[in-house]
Amino acid sequence: MAWPEKNLPTTDASEKQSLGEGIFRLCGGCSVTMPAEELDANWGVCPSCSHHHLIPAAAWQQLFCDDGALDEWAADLRPQDPLKFSDGTPYTDRVKRAQKKSGLPEAIQIGGAKLHGRPIAYGSFVFQFMGGSMGSVVGEKITRLFERALADKLPVVLLQASGGARMQEGILSLMQMAKSVAALERLRAQKIPFISCLLHPTTGGVAASFAFLGDVNIAEHGALIGFAGPRVIENTIRQKLPAGFQRAEFLLDHGMVDMVCSRLEMKDTIGQLLDHLCSGSDAG
Repeated sequence: MAWPEKNLPTTDASEKQSLGEGIFRLCGGCSVTMPAEELDANWGVCPSCSHHHLIPAAAWQQLFCDDGALDEWAADLRPQDPLKFSDGTPYTDRVKRAQKKSGLPEAIQIGGAKLHGRPIAYGSFVFQFMGGSMGSVVGEKITRLFERALADKLPVVLLQASGGARMQEGILSLMQMAKSVAALERLRAQKIPFISCLLHPTTGGVAASFAFLGDVNIAEHGALIGFAGPRVIENTIRQKLPAGFQRAEFLLDHGMVDMVCSRLEMKDTIGQLLDHLCSGSDAG
């Protein structure tokens, strides 16, 4: 499987400088060195050990949406700085840096797409934008995603990779948890399917709100999923955590997710799930 377009990098340029200026990549799972093009052609999944590397939102769009096409919704929304926050660097400057780094205005994209010919409401977090953190605009876009899906009777597929609520917006970011879940409940009341895809990492306020509320919750192989990170938990309870704690496979074994899926199989798996879920609803 090859990239539909060239030059869709799986990582930032800064990660590539030590290995031939981006010509080669070192696998984070098995430490095998391979041509970057080979890893890109396999959607960031190591051919040797199946370790899943981070890929950008543009790659996810190409992978999930038929022909890579997305009719973007709420594209005009931009983050503001209501608290005039600064932690040594003004929040507005951090936003500008994130926009330049990711090439996108915020940490999520939403819109209408097709998955194996079926119209869906599609959302994808942008981890390259401030760690996929959820501020007011991200929360508003997720809410609009659910509301538009309800109005158009479309099943929702939401890909999540986030560090949680955005601290620079304080309580305004935390409010997005309740707002988005309320919109999801209105969708659920009409029996319109919601597939939640938990990618690496899915943490904080996103994990504590809508991430685990899908009709089916699918985790990507090896993804870190949870509220607080393992080091924070260990320091709090002063106990050593089990091996693989908060990884996708651990959560599956303990009933926290419905399935763990390879990135390479996820689109087909979701397509099959939607065939079943939509047959008993008005969606799709």
